[in-house]
Amino acid sequence: MISRLATSVTAAILAVFIFAGGYVLAQSPIAPVQVFPGTAVATTTNEQFEPFWEVWGLVHDRYLRQPVDDDALIEGAIDGMLAALGDPHTRYLSPDDQLSAQESMDGEFQGIGAEVEDVDGAITVVAPIDGSPAQEAGIQPGDILREADGVPLTGMDVTEAAALVRGPAGTTVSLVIERNGELLNIDIVRDVIKLATVRGEMLEEGIAYVRLSRFGNNTDEELADLLPTLLDQNPTGLILDLRRNPGGALDTTVEIADQFLTEGLVLVERFGDGELRPFEVDDDGLAQEIPMVVLIDEGSASASEVLAGAIQDRGRGIIIGQISFGKGTVQTWHTLSNNGGVRVTIAEWLTPEESSIDQIGLTPDYYIPLPEPAPGVELEDTQLQAAIAFLQGETIISIPPEPDPQGKPE
Repeated sequence: MISRLATSVTAAILAVFIFAGGYVLAQSPIAPVQVFPGTAVATTTNEQFEPFWEVWGLVHDRYLRQPVDDDALIEGAIDGMLAALGDPHTRYLSPDDQLSAQESMDGEFQGIGAEVEDVDGAITVVAPIDGSPAQEAGIQPGDILREADGVPLTGMDVTEAAALVRGPAGTTVSLVIERNGELLNIDIVRDVIKLATVRGEMLEEGIAYVRLSRFGNNTDEELADLLPTLLDQNPTGLILDLRRNPGGALDTTVEIADQFLTEGLVLVERFGDGELRPFEVDDDGLAQEIPMVVLIDEGSASASEVLAGAIQDRGRGIIIGQISFGKGTVQTWHTLSNNGGVRVTIAEWLTPEESSIDQIGLTPDYYIPLPEPAPGVELEDTQLQAAIAFLQGETIISIPPEPDPQGKPE
């Protein structure tokens, strides 16, 4: 998510990654720290750097295969330095990956169209993009990518894994997917993926339905164009579908929240020194009064959780679905002199009631599971039907997941 309020900003799941381009989430529009020469260098002594230069010289003098690639060594050193922080969302992007990330946020890229995160060394799907080859092939949130064209991905850096999975439109990648302990072989033909991030319609029940698939650079403008068309039809309620939405730019998210919330708080950023920075909206949105339900699932992450959490905490609407992904940190994105990029976690975001959801997720007001997939069977969208029923004044029954042995929902 490339914030329009700053030249260099981020949020990743992450090192969540679109397999066709880089992927970033919940970027802060404000970069309170800089990663440029002169910031932290003064606190680092020449003695501390001596082992680095000793290894550098050893590689150039004694390594078997000469000449070595100095650019690759430098990129590897940067990558290793950030990896040592132990934060999956703080990472280095090569120039190619940086370009891919920018292209994806601008609305078009080539690949299979799946956002993933490194979870304990496993390349795990957060969500397939709507209409992407990954979605059409049946890729689901929580799937683990074990192999790509016969190359094991487990334990591999997300950037390296992405390089194996993404590729030109029209080419095929053969994946081995682990789902619920079972290995599946899936061939996916890569494509050019155009990201229209907003769509909507009037349902037969007289309820407006709005689907946000991600928070791209123009999503707030797309929503502003769509809402008047729907609201002019006098809907009795509005369903905002954020399922499988991996997030996006934070400033875009705040603009979108402004459409639904009256004046007040959307989220709070909390920095390492304890500083709190609030983000608020004005009182000029188009859909501030209409009854509202938000749909979330385990693929709703980052900016999706910001928006849903604000609506829930402010009492603006209810949430139906499943516990969300739980990505509650904020990154800035800095472009480097080699055209690569660095994403650095600078803060965590809190809901208006100052609750953290990082690695926890948002809890829906009503748990509604989806039916288990079955070959050849068209499944009912039980979550959407529950939202419709709620807005029609009917009673819906929450079905919480079974707790695991530690007492946490599965």
